[in-house]
Amino acid sequence: MEESVSGFKVRGTWGDVVEHGERITRALRDAGVDGEAFEEWDEWRPKSHERLGEDVSKKTAAQASVAEGEGEKAGKAPDEDLQTAGERLSESYEHVEEGDSDGAVERWSESLGYVARAADSAGRRALRRVENTVYQRVMTQLAPYYFDNELVSANIQKSTRGEDEVSFIFEVNVNDDDLKAEVSDRLGEFDDEVTRWHVDTEKQTETVEAAEGVEPPQSEDRSRSTTN
Repeated sequence: MEESVSGFKVRGTWGDVVEHGERITRALRDAGVDGEAFEEWDEWRPKSHERLGEDVSKKTAAQASVAEGEGEKAGKAPDEDLQTAGERLSESYEHVEEGDSDGAVERWSESLGYVARAADSAGRRALRRVENTVYQRVMTQLAPYYFDNELVSANIQKSTRGEDEVSFIFEVNVNDDDLKAEVSDRLGEFDDEVTRWHVDTEKQTETVEAAEGVEPPQSEDRSRSTTN
């Protein structure tokens, strides 16, 4: 492993990449990190039974996608918000006829809010469709597979040397400097203490389905670090 200001980098086989992700995850957990950002990282990091161009690509596209808007979070489709906007506008007219100007303004404002929310939801959905297509078909051919949130920034690149040798470069950066120092210390302890590191491996994984033809580690154990 190489360590620099830009992060913790490993070069090697798919097994090396998976192990690196495992160690980073364990070090973060040992440092007391949990929560949504940690779960996002734990979900994205490459697993031994996954393929880079298929599984990691899909996860990268998903985490890089435009976030949900308020309407989507509320479970409302754009046409539902437009219908509600129309209802609020009708109520606004009713308040005007009743001489209730304050109520009319309130309903009119709500109507505009629903219209804006419908447009936002529709726009976000359209962007996601474009993003997903462009990312998976174009961007992964030009740029590394990447992950980024407030906790961790990471990217994987694949390189081929000669006709058969496939290797990977996996760099992970912990965005908080103090936490990064803790992770660095813990990774150093792993190198000193851990004599065997079993990465996640599904028992019936077929080697032809491993990352881009790279054989995964031959172990049926779940991810564990052990000492002798």
